[in-house]
Amino acid sequence: MVQPSDRQPALPQTALPQTALPQPALPQPSPLPPSPRIAAPSGGDRPKVIFLDAVGTLFGVRGSVGQIYQAVAQSFGVDAPSDRLNQAFFQEFRAAPPMAFPHSDPATIPHQEYQWWEAIARNTFQQAGVLEQFADFPQFFQALYQHFATAQPWLIYPDVLPALKGWRSQGIELGIISNFDSRLYAVLNALNLSSFFSSVTISTEVGTAKPNPHLFQASLQKHQIAPHQAWHIGDSHREDYQGAKAVGLRAIWIRRAVG
Repeated sequence: MVQPSDRQPALPQTALPQTALPQPALPQPSPLPPSPRIAAPSGGDRPKVIFLDAVGTLFGVRGSVGQIYQAVAQSFGVDAPSDRLNQAFFQEFRAAPPMAFPHSDPATIPHQEYQWWEAIARNTFQQAGVLEQFADFPQFFQALYQHFATAQPWLIYPDVLPALKGWRSQGIELGIISNFDSRLYAVLNALNLSSFFSSVTISTEVGTAKPNPHLFQASLQKHQIAPHQAWHIGDSHREDYQGAKAVGLRAIWIRRAVG
């Protein structure tokens, strides 16, 4: 289970910015030079906090979602082409409502997250034409859901650790703003990324998803800063770039290689 973004396939791959400040008014991916130093312009508007998206920005899926679905399903005696599963997954994901549960009792959120993903997985295998092959789909889905809470299906992008270490060495606070579920905490721990971040703000806990401004505002409140004092970096033009820019953050849009 991964959160796909509204990537634009014609654009080139880019990486996390580390030296030059980007031009936030330009709706295009911003390159990340290799040095971890951030060169603030003469105005001195170096960020106090840099927020980052999680999936697609800090780390991505090893291989494809379809390949992982196929591998776990095979352990339950079910086989389907990974490309068909991958296509079906993204169709179902994009058709699903935002993963946010406003006005919910916090104690019920993990169960609502589970049900949200189970519906997508069930519809994925239904669309692939193999759902009826499962002897016990709920048991399979429990294993699949737990698998995505580990480090095994994820890959940290190679520019991430140098950037995080460089920003931290400069005393810049780091936070995550993500349309993910509460397994993100386990994934960050498993990938040894948790120690870099002083805040993690996810859509299911706030009750609204990017690009809704409330999710960005909730993140800013945790650091007690104004929007102009923060950057937000992410791989979705609509959710990350437009969402952050509308709130007043310096928005940086990057594009990762697909597949």
